[in-house]
Amino acid sequence: MARPHVYLNAASACSALGLDAAGMRANLFAATDPQTLHWSDRYSPGRVLPLGCLPDGTVLPALEFAPPHQRSRNNALAWSAMQGLQGLVAQAITRWGPARVALVVGTSTGGMDEGEAAARHLCQEGRFPLGFEYPVQEMGNVAEFLAQHLGIRGPAHTISTACSSGGKALASAGRLLQAGMVDAVVAGGVDALGRFTVGGFSALEAVSAERCNPLSANRKGINLGEAAAFFVLSREPGPVRLAGWGETQDAHHMSAPDPSGQGAVAATQQALVRAGMQPAAVDYVNLHGTATPHNDAMESRAVDAVFGLNVAVSSTKPLTGHALAAAGALEAVVAWHVLQDNPLGVLPVHWWDGVADPGIPALAAVAPGMQLGRAVRAVISNSFAFGGSNSSLLFEAA
Repeated sequence: MARPHVYLNAASACSALGLDAAGMRANLFAATDPQTLHWSDRYSPGRVLPLGCLPDGTVLPALEFAPPHQRSRNNALAWSAMQGLQGLVAQAITRWGPARVALVVGTSTGGMDEGEAAARHLCQEGRFPLGFEYPVQEMGNVAEFLAQHLGIRGPAHTISTACSSGGKALASAGRLLQAGMVDAVVAGGVDALGRFTVGGFSALEAVSAERCNPLSANRKGINLGEAAAFFVLSREPGPVRLAGWGETQDAHHMSAPDPSGQGAVAATQQALVRAGMQPAAVDYVNLHGTATPHNDAMESRAVDAVFGLNVAVSSTKPLTGHALAAAGALEAVVAWHVLQDNPLGVLPVHWWDGVADPGIPALAAVAPGMQLGRAVRAVISNSFAFGGSNSSLLFEAA
């Protein structure tokens, strides 16, 4: 029996790229570099770094309605993005009942920032601050928070597989819907910046003090970022279809990808098979594109193996920073915008220095002003994580 189709009915995101759909599209499709990163030492005292912070002046919800253990910046970021979806979520609950609506969210930071502040207070004062509750740091906290305050009573869980989490959350949503377990799913990802995250990646020597430079011979590492991005998915027709997904696990190394790219290739091929689509039908690949030497080399080989060197590609991380667990969901929103209200097929520019690395396949990076001259039909979005956790999502215009 054929699997039912899964549709993305609505999307909402906030990141360095923009706080709403209009702002995001303006920066995403700009023909001149919008320079959306922010240089700061807020999370790395004494070392100024380019970061994908929310735009200056952004005020997140205070969450006074939530209990103290749910008042984290991570949850505030998620709640901010959720404002654009609350009406549709309420409609889904009214139509199908709260037990028939599910929630899946990817995160890796939780309330880490609040935990850091509490630890500093403990060191200075000999006790934790009043009101601090350990559950604020738990990975499942954001799923509990969102389900409780949205009124969702169906399955609700967090996925925490580092940088593939947001992508895997959408794949999980697709499985719930195709299995008939629920009628609608709120799915996406959220990660807020903090000192621990920036310090940890810096200790791995993965953070660049310059703007990240994916695919370049001069690439020096990642820029970290923060974001929240969510969708409402259902079997009801919508503007974009989640046509396929693939998930594989390399278990090659704790932090480095399998250089052969076999796991990434397999994930992409799974997505294509699930969609019943040939590689030639894909018009654009949104790269994981972190600008680390190992990731870009591996991903270039994987894209070449599946699609060849002519498919249009770009990394949007020079605009957003690497939002970690939220990256796959945020870049799914990128695909959402590419696939609709875009009759000329304008593609997100690959902002880099243009110095190709002769040691990796020469992919067709999107140049300023590039467009297909027609609407985009299908988009692949890749997310690759520590431990070799690979996710590939295939989106199709409905």
